[in-house]
Amino acid sequence: MRMIDLIEKKRDGETLSTAEIEWFIQAYTVDAVPDYQTAALLMAIYIRGMNRRETVDLTLATAHSGDTLDLHDVAPFVIDKHSSGGVGDKTTLVVQPLVAACGVPVGKMSGRGLGSSGGTLDKMEAVDGWTFEMTVEKFKKQLAEIGLVLAGQTAVLAPADKKMYALRDVTGTVASTPLIAASIMSKKLAAGADAILLDVKTGSGAFMPTVEAARDLAQVMVDIGTDAGRKVVALISDMNQPLGYAIGNGLEVQEAIETLRGGGPPDFWAHCLAVADHMLLLAGKADSLDEAKELITAVRQDGSALTKFRQMVVTQGGDGAQVDDPDLLPQAKFVEPIIAPRSGTVAGMNTGEIGWATVRLGGGRFVKTDEIDHAVGFVLPAKIGDEFSKGDILGTIHANDRDKLAQAQTELLAALSWSDETVDPLPHFYGVIQ
Repeated sequence: MRMIDLIEKKRDGETLSTAEIEWFIQAYTVDAVPDYQTAALLMAIYIRGMNRRETVDLTLATAHSGDTLDLHDVAPFVIDKHSSGGVGDKTTLVVQPLVAACGVPVGKMSGRGLGSSGGTLDKMEAVDGWTFEMTVEKFKKQLAEIGLVLAGQTAVLAPADKKMYALRDVTGTVASTPLIAASIMSKKLAAGADAILLDVKTGSGAFMPTVEAARDLAQVMVDIGTDAGRKVVALISDMNQPLGYAIGNGLEVQEAIETLRGGGPPDFWAHCLAVADHMLLLAGKADSLDEAKELITAVRQDGSALTKFRQMVVTQGGDGAQVDDPDLLPQAKFVEPIIAPRSGTVAGMNTGEIGWATVRLGGGRFVKTDEIDHAVGFVLPAKIGDEFSKGDILGTIHANDRDKLAQAQTELLAALSWSDETVDPLPHFYGVIQ
């Protein structure tokens, strides 16, 4: 086969065969297809789309582009969780230890930032010494010993996705239903989870801007899971405003720790609780959401979830003192308030632009080689529906560069819309697909 034929075929709106998709993934994995041709095919898929069969084929081929993990020799049942991406979404850092503290092993492979969305690995690297790199043997050993693993994509698990993930981030091909579904589900299938909880975001800060698009993505991923023999449930959640208050890697880790300690923003805790509840239900640890809520609330209150998080940090080389005292996490040189430019009610937010403003502060990447500044970002308690007077403090900007700080101030305020009328708060969730 020739790569140019696949590119032209998809460019012209035709469907790719199972054999063609499998050939492409195998060839790309061994560097027999260059990035520029892969980028062209990704753009053709982005524009033309894929049908269900193509999407399932792409997922399975990607999942089998390297080794697949069987965890049953160390854990009888393993659950995983994945978010489709959002601004301020540090849910994994809280939900994983909550569920693990309830006795359900959680083994997760996470990714870096994608577009305006922050990545779980980027957030955790704010902790000194913490590493996501590990062998399959270490993954299994850690899962057996503490019941909690937060790893990156290894060279042997779904290697094709690891390469394409980085390429999509810098070629304008992120917001594609088949590419997102295949990326997420290939990692989940390769990592050996028996059940998967999907948190599919919708809104101005999500790759799926409408509830309908989010439902479509969720249904595709649930269908893939069904075809692969996995238990999958998808929650459709709101991303029309940042989740919680903190936006930016180190700031989000600090907020996650505060939440595990019993504090944190109310909207963020409500979100984490719902996700964790469904994970316990999926795992058979609880017979109802009410029972699951009691279990999750208990491990938060008694400190065992925070202890589990600290165990994961230290086991993966991180500094436990930064968990004990989050003020030891990276701190920005400049912290300045965001001032309300007028009186009124916050009517809307361009959440994606808030994410990009964080990237421009240094909290994300425009190209694969960019270094991340883990100290920068925003703390924005203001929510849609909140009322303010002119001059009130909406939040704070954390920066290490004066010019970038000034730019971020302008960009953040431009991302907010105001009303003189009362505005209803937004729901946290729009539905469940299973």
